[in-house]
Amino acid sequence: MSISQMFLPEFDQETANTRKTLDRVPDDKWDWKPHAKSGSLGWLSGHVATLPDWIAVTINTDQLDFAPTHGPRYEAPKTRNRKELLEVFDKLSANARAAIAGASDEHLMKPWTLLMGGQTLFTLPRAAVLRGFGFNHIIHHRGQLTMYLRTLDIPLPALYGPSADEQS
Repeated sequence: MSISQMFLPEFDQETANTRKTLDRVPDDKWDWKPHAKSGSLGWLSGHVATLPDWIAVTINTDQLDFAPTHGPRYEAPKTRNRKELLEVFDKLSANARAAIAGASDEHLMKPWTLLMGGQTLFTLPRAAVLRGFGFNHIIHHRGQLTMYLRTLDIPLPALYGPSADEQS
């Protein structure tokens, strides 16, 4: 089994779980924050929705400088409501899935570099970047998002089994 074929079932499961979570985000709480140092619900939801782009970027480029000293910075698409959130997530997830499906083992084992202001933060095989900074990053922030939703008393979807809100 190829690396991409191994990744795809997990990607599909986590994408479905993330979409169910994003679908619960209420438009009327977009600017809500659980704490002064926290990002808003809209910002966090938008971050979760756009993270699949990092998967495609990792596969389709050799590096990313997210704060270059010369030239434009990486800018994720902006979302202003749940409709836009889901549209962006669906589009970027489809792009990410296609990139994973089309990647050979040889390509996924080639190094990929993340830079900030021209300084290397890390270089790892693409497969390791997909797992750590793609899949795990999305799951981590989705977990934060479920805490935001719970704090707002919004029923949580079942993700890895029934949630307290969806038990029969």
